[in-house]
Amino acid sequence: MEGAAAPESHGLSGPPPDRLSPATIARLTAAAQLLRKAEKPVRVLRAVAWGPEVAERFFAAGAKELPQVTYTPLNAAPVHEALAAARALIDGDGPVQQWLRRCADVIAVAADMLAGIGTKQFHIKSVQLYGSPQADLLKCDVRPLDLARMLDYVLGSFHNLEINLDAKDARTLTAAQLGARMGTILGRHFGDQAPKIEIVDHLSSNALAGARYIRLRKDASFSDRDVSQLVQHEAFVHIATSLNGAAQTAFPFLAAGHPGTTRTQEGLAVFAELISGAMDPSRMLRLADRVLAIQMAMDGADFLELYRFFGDRTHDDFSAFENARRIVRGGMVEGGAPFTKDSVYLEGLVRVHNFLRIAVQETRVDTIRLLFAGKMDIEDMPAITTLAAHGLCLFPQFLPPWARDLRFLVSYIAYSAFLNRMNLERVRDHYRDLLARCAPPVNGHGTGASAKTSENSAG
Repeated sequence: MEGAAAPESHGLSGPPPDRLSPATIARLTAAAQLLRKAEKPVRVLRAVAWGPEVAERFFAAGAKELPQVTYTPLNAAPVHEALAAARALIDGDGPVQQWLRRCADVIAVAADMLAGIGTKQFHIKSVQLYGSPQADLLKCDVRPLDLARMLDYVLGSFHNLEINLDAKDARTLTAAQLGARMGTILGRHFGDQAPKIEIVDHLSSNALAGARYIRLRKDASFSDRDVSQLVQHEAFVHIATSLNGAAQTAFPFLAAGHPGTTRTQEGLAVFAELISGAMDPSRMLRLADRVLAIQMAMDGADFLELYRFFGDRTHDDFSAFENARRIVRGGMVEGGAPFTKDSVYLEGLVRVHNFLRIAVQETRVDTIRLLFAGKMDIEDMPAITTLAAHGLCLFPQFLPPWARDLRFLVSYIAYSAFLNRMNLERVRDHYRDLLARCAPPVNGHGTGASAKTSENSAG
């Protein structure tokens, strides 16, 4: 099967793991089962979803009134009871115990967030779970907002100069045609566990993926690039980690996609788009725009202001509505309390990319593959490697091609590690001077009108 990893390539190394006694293992597996039970009712994206009638009313009113949305708060008491029972079984302070306690803490915050849905409390808990555009990245004095602004400036410059980098990405595929192409790829990769592709009449975006399905909106149109992005992002990462996690018989909790796993999951998925060549400027700009919009909402912008912001970027009313919806869902349409989840795409990308760099330099490629063993955060890796050493975490069956065959990734990172040692200011000054002495671009080679962004399918 294409997605299976060769057993001899696992490359386990590193210091001996903490030894777990049979009694400790029994208690920890029981605690993990209780955590799985506790997190099941905490379905964040389902709780914050808007029905299609919200958009219908919004556009019927001329797109001039704040959307009217109602939510059903979660009763968090049963969740906290299950978490208390799980915590009572987690004794000791080893990596696995720390991992399970972190998961319990995350689920508790998520439950409280959904208990306060539609209020300022939802936003406060959202920042605790997902961070914000102002989060310090790995104590390096840079933030997701800084990356978003840089991407907006650099990639936006191509739009301002009418240089079209997306000219070949015409949306000529119907949902049925896209589904047929994806079906062939997914069947080859996942075999009889391939996710089902469903064409549906109503969907909040062009495409939506679950643990075992990918849904496409019937009236949406797609490009060839959408095929690659959906396969790399949704299938080879999100669906693969769901299937690999479900196969973990000792710790099926690894199939739980709770908010504590979102940053790494989305970071992996965006990195997969980059390393596979599926990324494009429109997609990267959209990720940056979401971060900028979250900051706008935190600063007080309401839904209408966000709608106009995205309208200027996408030139499409439906896309503008959906992008603004992503920012305020679960929070307050009046502004000041957004849902900050969409800031994790860029933050997660930076964290994942840096982890992979160091894992290669430290020759710990086993940890790269173990990232796909289920739903987890990078910071959980000491626990995951301990479980793997005890035979309690299986190596993943399904891996994206770039993680199954690491030759390109290792070569790229080994080379780029040297570039990081060079003085970027001196390099920039040298080549800026060189380019300043170059003749203007020739017509047809790097010029052409293009819309700045377009609605894409991946999450």
